[in-house]
Amino acid sequence: MKLIQRLRVSVCLLTLAFASWHASAQEDFPKKPIRWIVGYPAGAASDFVARTIAHAMSSQLGQPIIIDNRPGSSGIIAADAASKAPADGYTVATVDNGILIFNTALFKKLPYEPVKDFAPIGLMVRLPMLVLSNLESPYASIKDVVNAMKKSPGNVSYATPGVGSPHNLAMEMFKDQNQLFALPIHYRGGAPMVQDLLGRHVDLMVLDIASSTPILNSRKVRPLVAFSKTRLASLPDVPTTFELGLGNLEAAAWQGLAVPAATPDAVKRRLSDALFAAVNNPDVRKKLAEFGAEATPSTAAGMTDLWNKDHQYWFKLIKSRGISAE
Repeated sequence: MKLIQRLRVSVCLLTLAFASWHASAQEDFPKKPIRWIVGYPAGAASDFVARTIAHAMSSQLGQPIIIDNRPGSSGIIAADAASKAPADGYTVATVDNGILIFNTALFKKLPYEPVKDFAPIGLMVRLPMLVLSNLESPYASIKDVVNAMKKSPGNVSYATPGVGSPHNLAMEMFKDQNQLFALPIHYRGGAPMVQDLLGRHVDLMVLDIASSTPILNSRKVRPLVAFSKTRLASLPDVPTTFELGLGNLEAAAWQGLAVPAATPDAVKRRLSDALFAAVNNPDVRKKLAEFGAEATPSTAAGMTDLWNKDHQYWFKLIKSRGISAE
C-alpha cells in the first residue's frame, strides 16, 4: 500500500513538474525568429500586408519575423507548407477566404483541410472589390452596365485575375443576385488585365481596392461601384451595391493569420495579442490605408465567426454556379 502511495505521489510530482516546465516554456515564447509563410510573390498586396504587420509584431514579440513567400496554385502551396509545419508557434501563415473557403469548393482534393489543420490567430485586413471601366468606355455608371447586361446578355465582358479569385466570385455574386449574364475573361494576375482594359479589349475589370490604387491615380479608369455595405473611406464618391439595391452581401478579399492546429493555446494567445496590437498600431493602420487595405483587427474568435459565416454563402454559390478551378 505504501509503495502504491509513493508511486502516486511520484506521478503527481512529475506531472506538476512537466506542467510547470511546459507553462514556463510557453511564457518564454518566442526564443527564436518566427517564419511567416505568404502564398503570394514579393511585392504583391498580401506580401505588403504581411511585411507591414510583421514589422510591428516583431517589436511586440522581441524576435525577428521572416517572410517566406510561397506563391502559386491559388495559395495551395503555401497552405500545404504551413499545415505541415511544426505546431510550436514558430511558423505562422497568411490565410484568406481563398485558402480557407473558396479552394474547398473549387478543387476536388486539397493537400490540407482548413478546419482540421489550422487554428486562427486573428484577422488583419479587408480588401473590398471594385468594378472599373475605361474612361473612354460607354459605361459611365454601374446602372449603364446593368442595363447593357439585361439588353444584350453575354455582350458585356469583364476581366478578373483568375477563376475562383475573390474578384471573380464578387462578380458571380453580383450576377447571381441581379439575374444578369456577362462574359468573364480570366487572366493570370492583374497586370495583363489592366493593360487590356486600357486598350479596350475588355469592357470592365473587377479588382480589389489595393491593386486598383495605382491605376486609379493615373486617372485612366473609372470606378463604378464598390461591393461594400458602406462607402470606402479612400473612395467616398463611389457608390456601393447596398445603397443602389444591387446586392446585399459584401465581397472582399480578407486576410488573417493562422498557425498549425496543434499549436499550444498559450502560444496562440501570445501571437493573437501581438497581432491585435500590431493591427491597431496607428502607423500600421496608416500604411495599410494608404495602400488601400482596411485594417480589421480581431480576436481568433472573431476570425472564426467570419470564416463560418462566409463559408455558408460562398461554398453554396460556387457549387450552384458550377465554378471549378480544375
